[in-house]
Amino acid sequence: MKKVRANALIGGTLIAVVLLVALIAAVWTPYDPLGVDMMSKLKSPSAAHWLGTDEFGRDVLSRAMAGAASSGFIALFTVVGAVLLGTVVGVLAGFIRGWTDRLLMAVNDALLAFPGILLALAVMVIIGASRIGLVLALTLAYAPSVVRVVRGTVLSLREKEYVEASRMIGNPEWVTMARHVLPNCIAPVAVLSTSMFGWVLLSESALSFLGLGVAPPAPTWGNMLSGARSYLETAVWLGLAPGLCIALTLLGINLLGDALRDRLDPRMQ
Repeated sequence: MKKVRANALIGGTLIAVVLLVALIAAVWTPYDPLGVDMMSKLKSPSAAHWLGTDEFGRDVLSRAMAGAASSGFIALFTVVGAVLLGTVVGVLAGFIRGWTDRLLMAVNDALLAFPGILLALAVMVIIGASRIGLVLALTLAYAPSVVRVVRGTVLSLREKEYVEASRMIGNPEWVTMARHVLPNCIAPVAVLSTSMFGWVLLSESALSFLGLGVAPPAPTWGNMLSGARSYLETAVWLGLAPGLCIALTLLGINLLGDALRDRLDPRMQ
């Protein structure tokens, strides 16, 4: 229990700091993240620029803060979209069964055959690089994982006594699903969502690193790493800042996810 509390405290603190920085960056940063100052390019960390400047003289701290807002909100909207889409499809497939289940799961299994990052990459090539396109691509890539979890949960719930009782008293199927089945899917979906946030953040960073995410000069942690590749020998701080941001955020997500799993999963009791 102490380990669960420690994981929850450390993970929650790290995530809270990232969210706070993202919210602050939405209204204020020390410098303009897009402001070019060629007279200050590749300056090492100092009192004026705590994390140094990049090849265009832009403040790295300001860009990392703005990147937290961009990367964090993209990951958040993606997880919300994937959870909503996956939960609806999973509940329908698991509860209705029959040809509906076979059709939905055939499509879902086809999508699961592709690695998430590869499927998102293919979608991004088709629709182009943009924030909305990135969210849609990652939502489509990670929703099938939610479908599998929700469907498996619903299959074990649909035969429960309270579900049969709801049918016996004449409740419509959609009422039974909404009132008795869907609420019992919250715990496994909540645990999956924390892990998925980390997967999405890594995928967004990878796509931005490859030039298929948010287009420069708008900062994300992924395209900041991409821009730092040519200067790592002479300006190592360009890669350290976004790399540490990604690592600490993933650490917080994993610790919080472990705590949620230990708390909500009956098998871990």
